[in-house]
Amino acid sequence: MFLRQLEPRTARTTAEVVKFALWPLAIMTVLHRVLVKAVNGARTDDFTPVYNAALAFLNRRPVYTANFNWVDPHYLYPPSGTLLMAPIAIIDPERSRWLFILGNAVAVIIAGYLLLRMFGLALDSVAAPILLLGMFASETVTNTLVYTNINGVVLLGEIAFLYLLLKRRDAWAGVAIGLTFAVKPILAPLLLLPLVTKQWKVFVTAFGIPLILTAVAWPLAVDPMEFVHHTLPYLMESRDYFNSAIVGNGAYYGLPAWLVLVLRAAFGVVVVVSLWLLYRYYRDDRLFFFSTASGVLLCGSFLLGSLGQMYYSMMLLPLLMSVVLRNSVMRNWPAWLAVYGFMTLDSWLSGRFPATGRAAEYMKTTLGWSLLLLVICAVLVARYLTAKREGRLDRGIDPVFDEREPEAVPVAS
Repeated sequence: MFLRQLEPRTARTTAEVVKFALWPLAIMTVLHRVLVKAVNGARTDDFTPVYNAALAFLNRRPVYTANFNWVDPHYLYPPSGTLLMAPIAIIDPERSRWLFILGNAVAVIIAGYLLLRMFGLALDSVAAPILLLGMFASETVTNTLVYTNINGVVLLGEIAFLYLLLKRRDAWAGVAIGLTFAVKPILAPLLLLPLVTKQWKVFVTAFGIPLILTAVAWPLAVDPMEFVHHTLPYLMESRDYFNSAIVGNGAYYGLPAWLVLVLRAAFGVVVVVSLWLLYRYYRDDRLFFFSTASGVLLCGSFLLGSLGQMYYSMMLLPLLMSVVLRNSVMRNWPAWLAVYGFMTLDSWLSGRFPATGRAAEYMKTTLGWSLLLLVICAVLVARYLTAKREGRLDRGIDPVFDEREPEAVPVAS
């Protein structure tokens, strides 16, 4: 009976063929990333500083003692984050690291499931194995697991936040993003979304959760003020290593300060124009608005902020997933050329052309983020100009679609 299931059946759809082909590839890629690459680890080790800080916290020893003159990973989480991380030091470092890897992998998978639900797609859809394979084959998920950092859990917080916003479960959306704020504020730009949609309850829990955790952690820590005096100033600085933001690459290549400022200002305008057009013409199309605006906000913060690392690109998955929408800004080849720049695991370091290869390797993320923002802005501006020329701005700026083209997928109920 089992062998008969392997026989090709007549009238099998293209979608079935794709699913049968991709599910084994996706599952084996997940297992390889978790059991081999992540367990093997790499020279970059984000877990050990976190484990040592958690162990110090549990044993009432100073936590914020990092020497920032070294380029090794440092412990940078606030006391609220230390409180949340403390349980990892209850067991030995090796088993704790394995559990941390597993926890992040599970968080990424759950985030992928919520992302499918957000776009009205089921686990038996062709999108499911494509998404799973795409996530775990990417640099961002792979190195999150290999370096063993918390970004997989932060991704889950982001997707849960957007999903609950769409469901108008505002207080719980605030809880989801508030827990990430307790560890790192990377998702802070997303608070613009409930601000413009007037979902005020989000802010109560989004700020309340980290404040409560800080109030609990502060008296339990030996040196909480050292986070303010020692760690926080370092977080406010821009560094010239492992930094794909404009300011980071500018410092690495020795660009004049005025040129870095002009580049940041120019892309700042690109972000503002995109956000304005999204707010003006798409805020009632909540799925498109949230998925696209979240990508613009986060990509802009990575590129224009003081620190942008390639594996932050995981947070752009809702924007990439929006390609299933009929009016998506991602339905063009330049957008996916940009995605290659910041999601691929390919290395462009070359033994034959070392200088060129090094420049390509170090710049691919910056160029990818930059191109993505330019593409989104260009698509939206082109739609606006076309709608204005055709006298239909009062009906929005979406292109006039062929009636035979299927509608955008609905939000799952």
